[in-house]
Amino acid sequence: MHLECQICYITKFKFIREMESEEKNRLLSGFPAHSYAEWHAAAVQLLKGRSFEKTLVTKTYEGFDLQPIYTREGMKELSHLGDFPGAGSRVRGSQAGREEGSWIISQALTAPTPADLNAILLKELENGQNELNIWLDRPGREGLDADSEGVSSVGVCGVSLSTVEDLTRLLKGVHPEMISLYLHGGAASPALYALLLASLEKAGVDMKGLKGCLGMDPIGWLVETGSLPGEGDKLHATMADLIRHAETAAPEMQILDVQGQCYHNGGSSSSMEMAAILATGVAYLKAMEAEGISAAVLAPRIRLSTAIGGDYFLEIAKIRALRLLWNRILEAFEVPEEARKIHVHAQTGLWNKTVFDPYVNMLRTTTEAFSAVVGGCDSLQIGTFDEIIRESDAFSRRIARNTHHILADECDMKKVQDPAGGSWAVETLTDQIAGEAWKNFQKIEASGGIVEALASGSLQDSVEAVRQEKLKNIQRRKDVIVGTNSYPNATEELLKKPPVDYAGKCGERIDTLKAWKSSRSDDTITTMLGKIRSAKGVEVIQAMVDAASSGATLEELHAALELGESEVKARSLELKRAAEEFESLRFAARELANSGSAPVIHQLNIGPSRRYRIRADWTSAFFQVAGFEILNTDEYDGVEEAIKALGESGSQIAVITSDDETYASSVETLARSIKQADAKVSVIVAGMPGDNEEAWRAAGVDDFVHVRVNNYIFNRKLLESLGASI
Repeated sequence: MHLECQICYITKFKFIREMESEEKNRLLSGFPAHSYAEWHAAAVQLLKGRSFEKTLVTKTYEGFDLQPIYTREGMKELSHLGDFPGAGSRVRGSQAGREEGSWIISQALTAPTPADLNAILLKELENGQNELNIWLDRPGREGLDADSEGVSSVGVCGVSLSTVEDLTRLLKGVHPEMISLYLHGGAASPALYALLLASLEKAGVDMKGLKGCLGMDPIGWLVETGSLPGEGDKLHATMADLIRHAETAAPEMQILDVQGQCYHNGGSSSSMEMAAILATGVAYLKAMEAEGISAAVLAPRIRLSTAIGGDYFLEIAKIRALRLLWNRILEAFEVPEEARKIHVHAQTGLWNKTVFDPYVNMLRTTTEAFSAVVGGCDSLQIGTFDEIIRESDAFSRRIARNTHHILADECDMKKVQDPAGGSWAVETLTDQIAGEAWKNFQKIEASGGIVEALASGSLQDSVEAVRQEKLKNIQRRKDVIVGTNSYPNATEELLKKPPVDYAGKCGERIDTLKAWKSSRSDDTITTMLGKIRSAKGVEVIQAMVDAASSGATLEELHAALELGESEVKARSLELKRAAEEFESLRFAARELANSGSAPVIHQLNIGPSRRYRIRADWTSAFFQVAGFEILNTDEYDGVEEAIKALGESGSQIAVITSDDETYASSVETLARSIKQADAKVSVIVAGMPGDNEEAWRAAGVDDFVHVRVNNYIFNRKLLESLGASI
C-alpha cells in the first residue's frame, strides 16, 4: 500500500473509531452507573427484613466471606494486576503461553503387574494421555519386594515393581523421551530412580530430554505414615545426591513433589493446604541449601501438587494464589527471574467423592478440572468416577481422560492463558486466599517449620478442627452432598466390583522375582551393593544405577542406602471423605434389609395433599438419605384409617405429616392411639412443636424432625433402635 493510501486509511479508521466512541457514550448516557451502596440498599429492600449478611454472604472455611457481588474498587490496590503471564508475581501463570497448546494430561494408572499396566498405559497414550502417572503398590513404596517376608497388599492400588526387567516390561512400546513420567515411589523413590535410569540406558533412550517428576516427598511420607523414611540428615544427603545426579543424567526431570492432596483429602481448608505446601517447599529449600544446593538450582526440580475441590471460583483463585506465594518465597531465597518457572500439578480431590450415586462424581470432577484449567495448572489428573470404589475400568478411564479433551478442544481452553484474569471476583478471591494461606504458613514457620508442626500434632489438630466443622455442616445438611445427604436415589444399585485375584497376582510376582534372582550372579550383586555403601556423594546414585543394571532389586537398592530409622514421628493424617458418615447409615440400612428386617418408616399424611405435600416431601428425603424405606404414597382422613394402615404395614416407625392447623386437632389423638395399639412404635412429628411439645410428648410423641435437627445423629439413633450396627 502506498504511503498516501496508508495515511488515508489510518485517518479514515481514526474518524470511524471516534464516531463509534461518541455513539457509545451517547447510548450509555441513558444508563448511569450505580454505586455499590445503591445496589446494597436495593438488595436490602428486596430481602424484606431478612439479614443481608446471613442471606447473601457465604462463610468459608478459609477464614473470609464470599460476597454476593464484587466491584472494580475492591481490587484497585492489588499489586499483581499489572503482571503478564510468565512474569512478575506469576499469578497469571509461570509461562507466557500454554506449552504445546495445552496442559499435561496426567491420569493416574494402576494395575497389579508391569504387564497388566503396560496394556492399560499403551491404550491411554494412544488416546491422548501424555504423562504416565504411575504409583507403586504399598510394599514397593515402603521399599519392599513382593517376596519379602510378611508383605501384603502386593499389586493393590499400584503396580508391583522390583527389577530393571519389570521397568522394561512396563515401558514396552513406550517412547519415554516423547512424553512425561510422573512416578510415586514413596520411601523407595531413590531406588526407583536407579531402576528407571538403568532400564532406559539399556533401551538406549537419551535421558537428556526426559521430562516429568520422580515424586520424592519425605515430608509427604511423614504425613501419610507417621514417620520419615529414614534419618533426616541421611535423607537430605540422598536428596541432594539425586538432584546433582539428575543435573547431568536427566536435566529436565523434577525430583521433588510437594504434595498437598493429603491435607485436602483429610478435610482441611484450601488455605491450610496451601500453607502446608509452602512450608514443605521451604523446608526442602533450606535443607538443600545446607547440602550446598542453591535455591536457584533446586527450584526447577520442584513440582507443587494440589487437590482441587468443588468450590469453583475459590479453587481457581487457589491455584493462582499458590503461584503468587511460591514466587514470593523464591524471591526471598534470591532465585533469579529465569529460574522461577513454577510447575503446579492439580488433582481432583477425594474429599467430596461418593460411593452412592457415583456417576455424580463425573460432574464433580468436571467442574474441578475446569477450575484447575482456568486457574492455570501445568499438569492435571482427573479422577475416575469409581476411583474410591474399585479398580477403574476402561469406561471410567475413558470418561475422565476425555474430559481433558473436551476442555481443551471443544471449550478451546488450550488457547487461553489466565481466562479469569481481571475478574473482580477472582482477583479479589486470589488476594484473600493468598492472605489467609500466608498467615497459616507463618504460623507453621513460627512453630519451627512443617516437620515440627507435624511432630507436635499442631497441624493435624488444625486440619481436624476444620474437618469437624465441615462434618457438622454436612450432618445438618447445611453443606449438600448430592445423592448422599440430599436428593438420594432410594432405589439405586451399587456399582459392582469385578473380582481381582490379588493372591494370584502376588504369586505371579513372587515367581517372577525368584526366576530373576536365580538368573543373576549373587557375587556380582553383593559386590555392587557394597559399592553403594562405600560410595560418597553423587557417586552413591551412580552406584545404585550400576547395581540396578546388574540385577539388584528395589528392596536391595533401598536397603543399601542405609537410611536408618526416622527420629521424627507424627500422627498420620488419615484420608477422610465428606460422605463416609452418611454412607455408613446407608450400608447399615442395607444390612438390616438383607437380614430380613428392612428399616421401614410409615409416613402418615393427614388430610388433603395441599396441606401436607411440601412438608411430606421434605420429611421423606430426610429419612431416605439414611436408607429408610418410606411408605408415603397414601393420605388419611382420620385417626382410625391411619392406625389401621400402620398396623397392616408392620412398620415400627410412624411419622405424622400435615400442616400446623391439622396438627392442633389430630397429633395428640393419633399419637395416643398408636401407642395404645403398639407401645413399641416410635412416633415422630414432622415440624417444630413450639408450645405443643410437652403436651404432644405426654400423648406419646417420641421426637420431632425439622430443619434444625442434626440429620445424621437423628437417623443414626433411629437405625440403632432397630438393631443396626454402625
